[in-house]
This record gives sequence, C-alpha cells and structure tokens, in this order.
Amino acid sequence: MTYIFESGLAHHIEGLIQQKRADGYAYNSEEKLLKRFDTFCVQNYPELTTVTYEMAAKWSEARPGEGDAYHNRCMSMVKVLSEYILSLGQEAYIPNFFCKAYRPVLYIPSKEEVKELLQKMDIRTSHNSEQFRLDRECKILFLLYFCCGLRLSEGRLLKWEHIDLDKGILTVLGSKGNKDRLVYLPQDSLPVLKNYKERQEMLFPGIDWAFPGKDPHKPVSCSGVESSFNRHWAMLPVARTVDKHPTPHCLRHAFVVERFNEWMHQGIDTNTMLPYLSRYLGHKSPDETYYYYHLAGKAFDTIREKDSVSGKVIPEVIPYEE
Repeated sequence: MTYIFESGLAHHIEGLIQQKRADGYAYNSEEKLLKRFDTFCVQNYPELTTVTYEMAAKWSEARPGEGDAYHNRCMSMVKVLSEYILSLGQEAYIPNFFCKAYRPVLYIPSKEEVKELLQKMDIRTSHNSEQFRLDRECKILFLLYFCCGLRLSEGRLLKWEHIDLDKGILTVLGSKGNKDRLVYLPQDSLPVLKNYKERQEMLFPGIDWAFPGKDPHKPVSCSGVESSFNRHWAMLPVARTVDKHPTPHCLRHAFVVERFNEWMHQGIDTNTMLPYLSRYLGHKSPDETYYYYHLAGKAFDTIREKDSVSGKVIPEVIPYEE
C-alpha cells in the first residue's frame, strides 16, 4: 500500500483495499481518499474502531472549495467502508449525507417524432460507406431503445448470443447495479431484427457483436451512437423549435411515456403496473420509474388528470437546497 493507516479503523481500511484489489480494482484514488478519512479519524475520533453517525456527520461537513461531486465521492468511500465492516459481522453506520444534484426536465420525443427520426435514418447523409453502415446499425439500436427501454450501453454491447429471436427475448448482462435481466421484444420488431441479423452475418461472418463499430471486433462506441442520433435529429423540423436537445437515452424515457399512455387509454391502473415496469427497466425501485413519469411535463397533463395517484406520489422537480 502507498499509505500507512493509523486510526482505529486502520485494519478495516487496509482489509477493504486488499479485498478490492483482489477483485481486480486498482483502487489508487480510493486509497488516497481513505487516507484522508484515516487522518480525519486520528484527529477527531482516535478511540473509535468503527464508523458512527457522529463521525459520518462531521466528515460530511463541507470543506473549503469542495464541490458536490467531490463531497459525494468522499461520502461514498465511507459508505463502502461501512458496508465492508458490516460484511464482517460488526456494527457500522452507513452514511447517507449526499448532495442531491438537480436534474433538469428533459425533452422527450413523441412516438411520431421517433418514427420520423427512424425514417430520416434511411437517408444517406455521408458518402462514406462505413458511416452509412453504422447509421443503419444505429437505426436498429434506436428502435430497441424506444421499443424496449434499454440504456445506451445495454443496447450497443449486445451480442447475438444474448438475442433469442425465436422466443423474442433479450438477455441483458451486468447492467447498472451489476444486475442481469430478461427483456421481451415486441412481436412486430422480430421480422426487422431477423432481417438485420441476416445482413450482418453476411457482412461480418463470425463476429458476435450485434452492433459492431468501425473495428468490427469491437462494439459501436457511445460517441458513434450519439453522433448518428444528433445528425439525424437535426434533420427533423422539431429540432428547430425546441430548446432542449434530446439524446439517445431520451428514447428510453419515451418508452416509459408510451407505456403510460397505453395503460391510460386501456384503463389499466398504473400504480399496479409500475413495479413490473420498474423491473423491466432494471430500476432499483418504482421511485426511479415515477421520476421518468414526471419528466413528461405538460405532455402528460391529460394523463395526470385521469390518474388520481400521480399527484400524491410525484413531487415537483425543483433545485435541491440544503
């Protein structure tokens, strides 16, 4: 180790670092933060051998010139340390003194706008055949984002072994929170995906990536997906009238909006269905899915009028204040 730890938590800190490195993490910047915490403990709580509420609260006090992101990183390291101590069967307080960043309302494209975007992607915007091939891949990717609510990397990192077109199921491995899940494909998307797979297998025999990048042995990059989206979104008339510029991730939000629309039109209780949708999206809890619901803004006024539950559970989004 680079540092010598001297507080009452020294053996726990050293054990955590050793465990993380055994798991394959470099853990260098984390070790530096833990040394700062160790020095803090020596100065303020030299007798304590575990993390307590008082200790965590004092550690959470703002330092000169410290931004929210760095503050949260400092608190996160102590939280990880507390969880490590708990895993050893000993008591420890898990802090939750985090700065909550304000998340602005995003522009969520409508179903009609998504349809128009996909149609524009049939237009060749570059004389570069490689770019045209990547755009055609991205069109299928955007279809999956909108029809299945996938995260950006969940789509672009798919391999053909993860896509069962006979059963209509995607297997998403190691997603956010290191969780796996199954995602069911809409029936009308299967012919499109089967046709796409046949074409890709002819272009790249033996390549397992469903969406290969410029180097077919690697998946398409995040920047490549975003670039394709931006170029084709700019071709839509709506792009000149909205001040919020959407991203590929907004197609995931649009998926949620469409599900709510469909449930409302069918008279289905959203409060009953949300836990299922939350699991489908890979959210930790329905609370995250409620946030997506709120993002719909004025476009959802009609739905909110029909849904007596939403007004009780969805707070107004305002800048966070201490």
